[in-house]
Amino acid sequence: MSEHITVLLHEAVEALAIKPDGVYVDGTYGRGGHSSLILSRLNEGGRLIAIDRDWTAVEAGRKIESGQETLERSSSSFCIRHGNISQIQQILLELGVTRVDGILLDLGMSSPQLDAARGFSFRAEGPLDMRMDVSRGNTAAQWLETVSETDLERVIKEYGEERYARSIARAIVVARARQPIVTTLQLAEIVTAVVRARERKREGKQSPATRTFQAIRIFINQELEELSLALRQSVDLLNPEGRLVVISFHSLEDRIVKRFMRASAMLDRVPRGIPLREAELQQLNQQKLKVIGKAIRPKNEEVAANMRARSAVMRVAKRVSCDTNG
Repeated sequence: MSEHITVLLHEAVEALAIKPDGVYVDGTYGRGGHSSLILSRLNEGGRLIAIDRDWTAVEAGRKIESGQETLERSSSSFCIRHGNISQIQQILLELGVTRVDGILLDLGMSSPQLDAARGFSFRAEGPLDMRMDVSRGNTAAQWLETVSETDLERVIKEYGEERYARSIARAIVVARARQPIVTTLQLAEIVTAVVRARERKREGKQSPATRTFQAIRIFINQELEELSLALRQSVDLLNPEGRLVVISFHSLEDRIVKRFMRASAMLDRVPRGIPLREAELQQLNQQKLKVIGKAIRPKNEEVAANMRARSAVMRVAKRVSCDTNG
């Protein structure tokens, strides 16, 4: 199993502008890289709540929560819960928390997930599962058994941005009629044969199966829908000046984050000449966030040390004060 290297570790924690006695949420615990550094910045009055949909990540976090393993801060400041990021508001309410000072969402996958027999990697033989939460939902193999060719093409095209989606979908449907597609290498070989047949020269070092695997994984885990729900809830959970930090790893995620932050930072325009009291203007003003700086990407040194960081993009926004809007 490869050691997980946290992407944009220091940049993300700095962007949270940690208050020692603040309350923070790591919505995607993974292997605890960001959480560990956040905890090191908190005092006894601070609190960190971690969430992950992957039970293996939760079990790793519970060893810290129970004191079996230690971080740089006392485990009393830390708790972890199993759940999706779309459940962030519900999880916090169950813990008696209604407002927090910062929320971090790192949308990347951990190295153990990619290396384990979970079906995420197309480089080694494994069961075609692809579920981040193996306790619920259909596996990728089960979905591929029954999905229509039309729906399969749509998923590969929309979520994988794959130009050969139609040909790949046709090839998968033909292949499954001969035998069930139940392993990662089976699927990778089908996709690779289609792409290589249509491209004389491969694009860069990316595997021909990359986009199709990404598309199916995103669909199986409903990742974009989860992200959209989590973003909307996060804004309402933040205290004034609280920070929202999101690290994404492909263009579909980043597009959602970018558009959401921009839309939440816009002011409603009121036509000139309409007499309104200050309180009424504040009610009309729907600005909730202020975008902080430009998108941040890993430095060359980080990419050289960890190739999984090469596509990372981090965006930061802060909650606008209800009474000052800025």
